[in-house]
Amino acid sequence: MPTLDWIGKKAVVRHHAEVPFHLLKEEPALSCGGEAGAGNLIVQGDNLKALKALLPHYAGQVKCICIDPPYNTGNEGWVYNDNVNAPEIKKWLADVVGPEAAKVGKEGEDLTRHDKWLCMMYPRLMLLKQFLRDDGVIFVSIDDNEVASLRLVMDEIFGAANFMAMLVWKSRQHLDSRTLTGVSVDHEYILIYSRTAGGCKLRGKERDEGKYANPDNDIRGPWMSRSILGLANAKDRPNLHYDLVDPKSKNAYPCPPNTGWRYSRETMAEKIAEGCILFPKKPTGRPREKVFLQKLQTGGAGFPSVIDGIYTADGSHSIRDIFGSQSFSFPKAPALIQTLIHQASDNDSLVLDSFGGSGTTGHAVLKQNAEDGGSRRFILVEMEAHIAQKITAERVRRVASGYINSEGKTIPGLGGGFRFATLGETLFDETGAIRQDVKFRELAEFVFFHETGSPLPAGWKKSPLLGTVDGRAVYLLYNGILADKTPDGGNVLTAATLAALPHHAGPKVIYAAACRLGASRLDREGIRFKQTPYSIRVD
Repeated sequence: MPTLDWIGKKAVVRHHAEVPFHLLKEEPALSCGGEAGAGNLIVQGDNLKALKALLPHYAGQVKCICIDPPYNTGNEGWVYNDNVNAPEIKKWLADVVGPEAAKVGKEGEDLTRHDKWLCMMYPRLMLLKQFLRDDGVIFVSIDDNEVASLRLVMDEIFGAANFMAMLVWKSRQHLDSRTLTGVSVDHEYILIYSRTAGGCKLRGKERDEGKYANPDNDIRGPWMSRSILGLANAKDRPNLHYDLVDPKSKNAYPCPPNTGWRYSRETMAEKIAEGCILFPKKPTGRPREKVFLQKLQTGGAGFPSVIDGIYTADGSHSIRDIFGSQSFSFPKAPALIQTLIHQASDNDSLVLDSFGGSGTTGHAVLKQNAEDGGSRRFILVEMEAHIAQKITAERVRRVASGYINSEGKTIPGLGGGFRFATLGETLFDETGAIRQDVKFRELAEFVFFHETGSPLPAGWKKSPLLGTVDGRAVYLLYNGILADKTPDGGNVLTAATLAALPHHAGPKVIYAAACRLGASRLDREGIRFKQTPYSIRVD
């Protein structure tokens, strides 16, 4: 499979694994909706660090990811704190455009912006993949600047076999006559990949069943007629070119020379015998086929690969309606994201957007829930504090609770809300030790994810037994979890702490600060000991 290489790639291929785990710090004063919004989350912070912090909580649980990353037109000026200034990039700049340009030159920035963009995107995509369920899907909005590179990177990370489609979104409503080329670029793209091959299928367009009727009281139920003309000429498909004879009237109906019939003689004879071919009353007419509603294999038509009727301007209008001014540039239209969410999610799905921006994805989730009674939840990540608090969170707050729009009209709330969080301290301090203020649950979430790749089981209560996976129990001794049952405080694996642990008859993995049991005892008890923090510092 072809792969894409660029300056700095080697520096970021494993960068996602090197990003330290941060703890999430909830900010109740910035949250909204109380219990009604508890399932939704807005996180303020660099989205690479935020994704790493969210991973122990939500790995393998997200049904639908919608992201709208920077399009790399050269004007965004994004400030993602990555390894994009790797030595390879600096050396290349120095060799190509000279030492001064390598430091500050605009020319140097232009020459490397594609490399830097790819360095920014690669580790984020690597983390995003880990959030998806097996039947999950990711939508990535992009334009001509990076669509070719992004397609190759997505193939590499998600697998070429998991490519589903590349939608074309007609984003511009009116032609642009300002371009130097004379071409009005009216479209953008949305790349779609599934987590596993065949694991996800879009809902598709609902069928218009109003076209089906049963005027002749056919016992097979409602039907509609369709053409039985083919697509091939006589040279290419001679078996589809013949006269079709009505067995009752004996009228013969020749096929058009450039199309032929849809079916061979044998198949057509079967359909005639089944009463599925409608012959015209006039010899000059053309036969058609009965198509029965009950025999259709799908509930609707496929989703079109070209999206029209929703425009970038709609997103701007939505922002102005909510805030009274254009407080965010080029936001996506809620109807576009809602369409994607409707196509790829169930009523109780989790939706993730790590480039939260103006909060369109949160708005779209709440709107879809209001329309179909769903209980979808969202996670939004926005890097810049001002945008996260004043735009992202404020927008979702207003559409959830209701607001007065730019025309002075009261808009009812859609319901719901969100928890707001920022990035707290890292799990480990500068010496590599677990921070003193880390709570048991915080470390338990990290340890269980580190061991199993999954979040803590739903309903887990504070217990040294974190959960079982494939018959293997995972335990954590930390922060005096067994202090009331053992004389040594319960952070060290001893005979006493082992006896006090919740029973599990099968194999066990026990994380603790130290172990006082011998190798033969560990082997006899089916225990694999892992010392904290050393066993969990490496991803």
